[in-house]
Amino acid sequence: MKVLRTVRELTEAMNDARSKGLTIGLVPTMGALHQGHVSLMKRARIDNDVVVASVFVNPTQFNNPEDLRTYPRTEEADCEKMEAIGVDYAFIPSVEEVYPEPDTRVFDLGPVAEVMEGAMRPGHFNGVAQVVSKLFRMVNPHRAYFGEKDFQQIAVIRRMVELEGFDLEIVPCPILREEDGLAMSSRNVRLTPEQRAIAPAIHRALSESVAIAGEKSVEELKDFVVKTIDANPQMRTEYYEIVDGKTMQPIRDWKESECPVGCVTVYCGDVRLIDNIKY
Repeated sequence: MKVLRTVRELTEAMNDARSKGLTIGLVPTMGALHQGHVSLMKRARIDNDVVVASVFVNPTQFNNPEDLRTYPRTEEADCEKMEAIGVDYAFIPSVEEVYPEPDTRVFDLGPVAEVMEGAMRPGHFNGVAQVVSKLFRMVNPHRAYFGEKDFQQIAVIRRMVELEGFDLEIVPCPILREEDGLAMSSRNVRLTPEQRAIAPAIHRALSESVAIAGEKSVEELKDFVVKTIDANPQMRTEYYEIVDGKTMQPIRDWKESECPVGCVTVYCGDVRLIDNIKY
């Protein structure tokens, strides 16, 4: 595996691969890699001749400076994981390399970016669109891989691809969970042992809601999930929405969507965790 630090090195390597007719798969990450990231890279390894994984904590998508400061950074361990999987190129740039000048672009991401995470974290999705569009231009991949834990983000990236006219396939990959059901996340390492013990209650509540969805209205089910999660000490639901899986718009009646998805954000102590489930 080659570690690339500059855009010039990256574009040269990708141009060389393209000139040989090789297919390129990109896995954008912010590092602190876990088995969820590993699953994306393994899928990319199966699908493509060349696999590129980026490790970059993107400052423009953090609306909370403290969250940016405390985001885990584990470059050495990340490189060991990527090499073990068979990643060909690890792109690990500095902030100055990605943003030699401030990125002032504002994307017209539309309704998919205005609800849930978009409403709670102003500017977050615009920052995601900024950095992912830069990576797509640098790498020019045939496919890019994203985890479904960030379900709304995938819809936003699809919208950005449409706006920018990128010719590539977005490949969503299933959520990976710990044995107790907690969705794998780089933020999980910030949980105290007590918080880590109660955090799986998020997925349990979502799973229970699927079992009873047929007998409850959308609003009743939302109330059930929030009350079930918030009954746990140190946990507070920021939002729970049941949305159409394509438009990301909240539904009020089950008949409004053929692919409803429940999306939740929960504070466990001061650690913000997200999860989702399909109905």
